[in-house]
Amino acid sequence: MSQTPTRDSDRAAAAPGPDRATGDAPRQPDRPWLIRTYAGHSTAARSNALYRSNLAKGQTGLSVAFDLPTQTGYDSDHVLSRGEVGKVGVPVCHLGDMRTLFDQIPLEQMNTSMTINATAPWLLALYIAVAEEQGADVAKLQGTVQNDLIKEYLSRGTYICPPEPSLKMIGDVAEYCYRNVPKWNPMNVCSYHLQEAGATPEQELAFALTTAIAVLDELRPRVAEEDFPALAGRISFFVNAGIRFVTEMCKMRAFVDLWDEILQSRYGVENPKYRRFRYGVQVNSLGLTEQQPENNVYRILIEMLAVTLSKKARARAVQLPAWNEALGLPRPWDQQWSMRMQQILAYETDLLEFDDLFEGNPAVDAKVETLKDGARAELANIESMGGAIGAIAYMKGRLVDSNADRLNKVERGETVVVGVNRWTEGEPSPLVGEDGGIMTVDPGVEADQVARLEAWRAARDAGAVKAALAVLRAAACEGRNVMPASIACAKAGVTTGEWAGEMRAVHGEYRAPTGVSAARSNKTEGLDELRAAVDAVSDRLGRRLRFLVGKPGLDGHSNGAEQIAFRARDCGMEIDYEGIRLTPEQIVAAAENGAHVLGLSILSGSHIPLVEEVMRRLREAGLGEVPVIVGGIIPDEDAARLKAMGVDRVYTPKDFELNAIMHDIVTLADPKSVAAE
Repeated sequence: MSQTPTRDSDRAAAAPGPDRATGDAPRQPDRPWLIRTYAGHSTAARSNALYRSNLAKGQTGLSVAFDLPTQTGYDSDHVLSRGEVGKVGVPVCHLGDMRTLFDQIPLEQMNTSMTINATAPWLLALYIAVAEEQGADVAKLQGTVQNDLIKEYLSRGTYICPPEPSLKMIGDVAEYCYRNVPKWNPMNVCSYHLQEAGATPEQELAFALTTAIAVLDELRPRVAEEDFPALAGRISFFVNAGIRFVTEMCKMRAFVDLWDEILQSRYGVENPKYRRFRYGVQVNSLGLTEQQPENNVYRILIEMLAVTLSKKARARAVQLPAWNEALGLPRPWDQQWSMRMQQILAYETDLLEFDDLFEGNPAVDAKVETLKDGARAELANIESMGGAIGAIAYMKGRLVDSNADRLNKVERGETVVVGVNRWTEGEPSPLVGEDGGIMTVDPGVEADQVARLEAWRAARDAGAVKAALAVLRAAACEGRNVMPASIACAKAGVTTGEWAGEMRAVHGEYRAPTGVSAARSNKTEGLDELRAAVDAVSDRLGRRLRFLVGKPGLDGHSNGAEQIAFRARDCGMEIDYEGIRLTPEQIVAAAENGAHVLGLSILSGSHIPLVEEVMRRLREAGLGEVPVIVGGIIPDEDAARLKAMGVDRVYTPKDFELNAIMHDIVTLADPKSVAAE
């Protein structure tokens, strides 16, 4: 069966007949947005089968999820990759993996979005190499690499190098694509994770737009003045839409206006075509609940309306999470259900037959102007700090503060979350069957992937690899565009870890700010009793209660760890939090500095092997008595296994009351509690 999208024929089949009341032919519907599902897991072969199945079901574009080692530039056999291979996406270590991933999918006819940032030049190089193997005209390739490194320092955490060389690599990809792959979107400014990290709508607007400004400033000197508008027109965005869908719809209209304003006034782009705000969207995953998960279906549908109802600000591509993503990895049926939601809105309703439904609405216009004013003020503030690169620490701190405000409102019941803090009684969900309602990745996947990687290395021309890497390093050292050398490396058989190793060697590695300062905040309401308990326990311990927060492995979702550390600090504990991407060995070494309680945060699904290793190392270091708590997206069966390893408490997204967790930490650290046991 051909995998070529058939949007035009689908639209024709869905077009309504003559109007029954008047007999007049109705307005020709607009073309639907690209319908995608964000997918990839286990192996390239299994992901390829999933892609071809979804395309056969009516999906009109691909959206590739890569696993954390691939995102952070490690091969599957690296020490930091342990437990992470194939969990949150597909592992791609070399050209052979990419070849398998797109087997029987004609790339010249496909629109492919790749959610990749730090290793975006490399994954695009592999994609181009596979397309050339297929005989494709590279100039006809269509798709997107996210390639937004700045938001990685603020929210997602899959960065490799410091900000300045990372911005330079963003420019390399954009310049190369403009000259060689002109239909490709070389940079996708991603505000999605900013909202997940707590951004208000105004912050989301401002932080995303300041990132875009930094990229455009990087690109402007790279091309002739007359070519710059067309290059600017290839910059796209990837956004989030939350449950307050009227505000979210107004936010998107504000994005449209502000982007148009910036391109015209700051950069002199006169052609309206190049000032269009082009964006794709995945609606909010942060708001999906583990409690009463069936409610998430309604949340996803309502959030989709925010990015489709207004024609002026309608998304170009939509991908929806599945109802059960708060529980774990969705099954193919769950993804199909989300895709059907899009198809029903696009093809069964009359939405696409009308012009903008909100044009001239005074309430909408007023809200849009308020959002724009707030965003402009924040943009001016960031500009005074030297722009996006200079303001990274400031923006990170603002996000952590905003997220703390959001969580406080949920805890106090000011923000209602159905099934979580109101109307919590309900019937068991029949959607969660014997498999737990989620798909699990076979633990043997990692060993199989490592074996394939070793075979790849053994079969390639080692001399060609060495020569290609030398050219890549020279390009990076000399400040030349790394894309041509990266494509040559792809064809020579270089691996993801080897490519990223050269970038690390030339530019160094980077640790982003955590956004959690040592000083207490003014968010102290309701903490008096906990502070008194911390003081009392600290007196019995003979020093201040010390709480170590660790994030082992490659999981960069640090929002939860930051909020736990934030609240523990405000309760009076001495906190030890160094941010993301630590090995179990590093965490245990930190625990040797006098931690009374160790908290581990792992949201990538790799909790079993990582916690197992941490517990083993604690025992070997003589720290087996240090209480350990673990938080993450952890099924009940896995929680039981963790407790059998010696973990004292396990927390999942349903445990949203941070003060209850603080009370547990105090109890675990209290010598009186230990004596009583």
